[in-house]
Amino acid sequence: MPINPSAELSIRSIRPDDYPGWRPLWDAYNAFYGRYGETALDEHITLTTWARFLQDSEPVHALIAESQGQIVGIVHYVFHRSTTRLADVCYLQDLYTIASQRGKGIGRQLIESVYAIASESACRRVYWQTHESNAAGRLLYDKLAQNKGFIVYSHES
Repeated sequence: MPINPSAELSIRSIRPDDYPGWRPLWDAYNAFYGRYGETALDEHITLTTWARFLQDSEPVHALIAESQGQIVGIVHYVFHRSTTRLADVCYLQDLYTIASQRGKGIGRQLIESVYAIASESACRRVYWQTHESNAAGRLLYDKLAQNKGFIVYSHES
């Protein structure tokens, strides 16, 4: 469903022909979090992730922000069950805006678009995590959501 926050910017669901415009933002997002060169994601992960966006049966979704025919921002989100709620919750997993377009409200509009989609799906909770060093992102996030103070632990096997 297209969401048109302004005449200059449109937010919409990803389409199969968006891959060439999506991929550079995906790679830059991963590089921001240290996943490049020898630590880059395996190509199979990227291609599988992309394929999942396009499958209706998958709980993972993607929106793009488009301006003048160029993809300038991406957001990925996942609906999942919760042990503390009856309705699904929404995890906003990835958010990225190209550097030249930052500070123009694109990130805010992408987050608010996820909020709207979650609400339409009777999902009342959208949450995400970011690295503590992401000062620019956190300035925006502090305006749009509440930091609940949780610390994230991770185990890889």
